[in-house]
Amino acid sequence: MIVEMRTYTMHPGKAREWLDYYEKNGLPVQKRVLGRLVGFFTTELGTLNQVIHVWAYESLADREQRRAALLKEAEWQAYLKNNPAHLIATQESKILVPTAFSPLK
Repeated sequence: MIVEMRTYTMHPGKAREWLDYYEKNGLPVQKRVLGRLVGFFTTELGTLNQVIHVWAYESLADREQRRAALLKEAEWQAYLKNNPAHLIATQESKILVPTAFSPLK
């Protein structure tokens, strides 16, 4: 199993606007196609104005197949077309591999 952690740093005061749009328009199709949403978070301390979401996959190949399938979805294409990406300052994606003793494996 692998975990993908995506971190979006929003322009100050814009996280709520992006989250509202994403929850209504992006999340349903991502949950259906990508599958295992581990968690969705906002930062309260440390670097502020961040939205972090974590998805689990069986492997890098599983992730690649699911992400490719997502791109073929008309609902996802509509989301991308209208996505208020101007609210996002930066984006970072990390692939994490659980240790043998991790509760999430």
